[in-house]
Amino acid sequence: MTDCCSQHHGKKSALSTVPEGTLFTCPMHPEVLADRVGDCPKCGMPLEPLIPDGGEDRESALIGRRTLIAALLSLPLFVIAMAPMAGIHLIPEALSGWVELILSLPVLFWCGAPIWAKGLASFARRSLNMFSLIVLGTGAAFLQSVATLIVGHGSHGLYFEAASTIMVLVLLGQWLEARGRARAGSSLRELLDLTPPKALLVTPEGDREVSVATLRPGDLLRILPGEKIPADGTITEGWSSVDESMLTGEPLPEEKQTGSRVSAGTLNRQGSFLFRVDSAGAGTLLSGIIATVAQAQRSRAPVQQLADRVASVFVPVVLGLSVITLICWILLAGDWEMGLRSAVSVLLIACPCALGLATPMALMVGIGRAARHGILVRDAASLQNLSAATLLALDKTGTLTAGRPELSDIHPLDPFTEPELLSLTASTERGSEHPLARAIMRAAEKRGIPTNTVTDFTAWPGGGISARIDGKEILIGSLSFLIGRGIATGDLESIAAQTSTGLIAVGMEGKPAGILTVEDTIRPSAPTLIAELRLLGITAAMLTGDREETARTVASQLGITLWKAGCSPQEKAEQLRTWAADGYRTAMAGDGINDAPALAIASASIAMGAGSDIAKETAGLVLLRPSLEGIVASIRLSRVILRTIRQNLLFAFGYNILGIPIAAGILYPFFGIQLSPMIAAAAMSLSSVSVITNSLRLRQMRF
Repeated sequence: MTDCCSQHHGKKSALSTVPEGTLFTCPMHPEVLADRVGDCPKCGMPLEPLIPDGGEDRESALIGRRTLIAALLSLPLFVIAMAPMAGIHLIPEALSGWVELILSLPVLFWCGAPIWAKGLASFARRSLNMFSLIVLGTGAAFLQSVATLIVGHGSHGLYFEAASTIMVLVLLGQWLEARGRARAGSSLRELLDLTPPKALLVTPEGDREVSVATLRPGDLLRILPGEKIPADGTITEGWSSVDESMLTGEPLPEEKQTGSRVSAGTLNRQGSFLFRVDSAGAGTLLSGIIATVAQAQRSRAPVQQLADRVASVFVPVVLGLSVITLICWILLAGDWEMGLRSAVSVLLIACPCALGLATPMALMVGIGRAARHGILVRDAASLQNLSAATLLALDKTGTLTAGRPELSDIHPLDPFTEPELLSLTASTERGSEHPLARAIMRAAEKRGIPTNTVTDFTAWPGGGISARIDGKEILIGSLSFLIGRGIATGDLESIAAQTSTGLIAVGMEGKPAGILTVEDTIRPSAPTLIAELRLLGITAAMLTGDREETARTVASQLGITLWKAGCSPQEKAEQLRTWAADGYRTAMAGDGINDAPALAIASASIAMGAGSDIAKETAGLVLLRPSLEGIVASIRLSRVILRTIRQNLLFAFGYNILGIPIAAGILYPFFGIQLSPMIAAAAMSLSSVSVITNSLRLRQMRF
């Protein structure tokens, strides 16, 4: 954990009331973490809670009050200083300079105290930042004015009003940035607000209202129509339809009954029910999503590396340019005042705040909005890699197909009957989470086929499963899986040759027992997905552990020309390496345990939310609602965010490239244009606000 200031420079922050254990981070340097309020040791910006809690709004309100007071005090100072230019002398010239000094003191050193504290701290830490430039600029203008006043040069050459106005503009920029960052974190706060503060606890003495913070696993809660669900759990009594769109993006309510799972933050629409708490507080699905989103917002996209390299040398270079500007004006033009104004203008206009905010702001807004639409981004690098992908490899079962196959036929070999073969298979498959296993279990339940207890259950990803029933070894999986374990499959192969559907081969005690065939329908949205991928310039490919005949049928129906069947998990990963060697920038979408190696190998990876835990842990993006539309939306999201980041960086770089020479006075000899420090300060603030505003457009963009 990067250590940060333990005290907020002697000032009690609005964030000092946050709960104990809250972590704080910097909006410009998300890798900075601290366990207390303070300022970033790298850039000096105030640290914000890692999980937004509304403190950003309180902090912006404090800055706003300082800005308002500074503006009110600067107004008479500005009028007194500027009135003589119109031939109006409100105060005798001998006194006006001293009045200006007195009025400027509270503006610079009370209202601007946080700015001075950050700037001076940057010099003490030898970590120069934007506040270093601001302090040097305003300090130089103030000290030069004091020196001029003391030596008795009257009001000529005084810049008290300029220094004060600069401080007002800097504070205004800080306030606008704080408001923008607060708006950027609104998506995360909306997720936080989904959990209700109270819950109705069912006890032997009757129902009573309790705080959600006190809930524990095993508590029994009652949910009434129109209430939000406060924890994750399982319904024990009742029926209802629950709106889960806030978590999954799915607009249609989900029917729930006894045994159904419910999640914190979802909305009960109709019926009333009781449910037993399985997870509460930080253990809920919603809390996990919030934590993942917050972590992703702090992650750094590779494109940020360029900005980091520039920022690391930017402030020293600007200081050097400021000194060179001053020397050139003195030596070449003999104009000390013009040199000082130009040097201060260079310091102010070159503030690197816009450069530092370019990437973090776009990521914060974009990732937060994605979470509201059921797209969970785990890190920023995955977004950048996905935006550049030219090939998307798709798992077949559960991704291109509905993932809910149904048993179509049973082919037993002597001495087994159809019920016996189904019972044998269903008993073994009870320990598997594969969609084919669920199809077998549903068929057995529908037909009333009993199941037996198995022992020594072992799953072989990409191959099959093994177990024992009454001491007899059962093998279930592909034909190659059975062959690899010494079972002769000649009779099974003759059956398999007659079907293009998925099959499950069964062996018992070293001999073939039969084949069960299953059919899985192609998702209705799959053809549209393939067409949209082509429009995005992405080649669709298919990887599956299924048989070649089945894979060929699906690929033909969808128009996929790149595919490989019969893949083990390692072979899927190896095929992705092959495609990458062929010049493709690869991405992978899958949902099973056997997809995990490929998801890890791909430059960008997407896991379907209904898939296995290991797939979701491996992937860079997770679709909470398992839909192909979400895959396309994720790709478009990544491209929009990266385009916004590039726009921000281009603006920040271009702004400084153009602004610094103008501030130095390069146009003055030709056009008589010279940038005053006040205009430079205003331009500096507007550059940061422009980057924030451009990033906030992501909240309204369609993807």
